[in-house]
Amino acid sequence: MDVEAVTPSPSRAVGRTVFTQTWADLTFLHWAVDPVRVQPYLPNGVRPDVIDGVSYVGLVPFRMQNIGAWGSPGLPYLGSFLETNVRLYSVDEQGRRGVVFVSLDASRLAPVLAARVGPGLPYLWSRMRYRRTADLVEYRCRRRWPGPRGASSEIAVRVGEPVEAGPLEHFLTARWGLHLAGARSPRTYYWPNSHEQWPLRAATLEHLDDELLSAAGFADLAERAPSSVLFSSGVHSVFGPRLPV
Repeated sequence: MDVEAVTPSPSRAVGRTVFTQTWADLTFLHWAVDPVRVQPYLPNGVRPDVIDGVSYVGLVPFRMQNIGAWGSPGLPYLGSFLETNVRLYSVDEQGRRGVVFVSLDASRLAPVLAARVGPGLPYLWSRMRYRRTADLVEYRCRRRWPGPRGASSEIAVRVGEPVEAGPLEHFLTARWGLHLAGARSPRTYYWPNSHEQWPLRAATLEHLDDELLSAAGFADLAERAPSSVLFSSGVHSVFGPRLPV
């Protein structure tokens, strides 16, 4: 199987526009893990993507803004909310690299319900807060539904200077699609997206008290320092139609 290169810009067009959304003020926390550990979380036809012999588990809080569908203007209220996801890195039998979401906590119930009922993404409703004071960025999350109710996360990072992305930074951030199991079938899909190159900055983890990783099955990770900490002001993304794997 030929695996597509990890590049700072997408290698193919996404086709007609299905969704648009802006991801803002993201912190990328990543822990290196044995690829064997993440395989059980991946859908059929997908295996862990690796770099230097390891795969990664990511904890990524950010602000979702103005989700739009089928070319319509983004929704400023229902389409804007806070989100924190736990994610893994994947490659399918056609060599397409992507992301697999283990959980996606969001602060607005309507998009949570729509994502769970429609594409079957594992969204969860949570009470969340974001605050930025100069170079200090803070995120808080406390899960409401469906559970485990009360699972929480507190993250604080101090944003540093811009960084020139290398192979690892591109591997962790330059992903041009996601892999997901069909909501009502065992079939796996690849959902492509396109956006500009990530503007990345170095960041220092000031505080982490997290239970979302534990709820996702990675209880030990929050007890040790992450392998990589990055921050981005964000990008605007366009999603095309889902493709079968």
